[in-house]
Amino acid sequence: MKKPYLIFLRGGCVAGSAGAGTVVYADHQYPPGDLMPDSHVVWLDAAEQQQQISTLSADPQQATKQAQVILQPSQWRQQEQQLISAYRAVVRAWQLGVQKYPAVVFDDRKVVYGTADVANARALREQAQP
Repeated sequence: MKKPYLIFLRGGCVAGSAGAGTVVYADHQYPPGDLMPDSHVVWLDAAEQQQQISTLSADPQQATKQAQVILQPSQWRQQEQQLISAYRAVVRAWQLGVQKYPAVVFDDRKVVYGTADVANARALREQAQP
């Protein structure tokens, strides 16, 4: 893994921003570590993970049964909301100017790339501050 580094995000705060706090942008290959109480994890591969769950069988009869279960109103609404949330998180990262992951974003302004470890990212951020 490359050495982590700190930069300032281009957009600063975006309309509708959740505001202060620490957001870890990661995927299941690079899980976060040493989360703090104010940390929030955004799984950038959540939509992909959700879609893998709903992969249908190659057998048409089995696929029909699987689709009927998936499209039951209560299950479908839940899956739909999970997909919406997952894609909104990806859009939010894009709006902030996050270009790579894993990344830890502080207060929608500063990002440390190359790590999903919040304690390590905070230490790097503090070292970089004058």
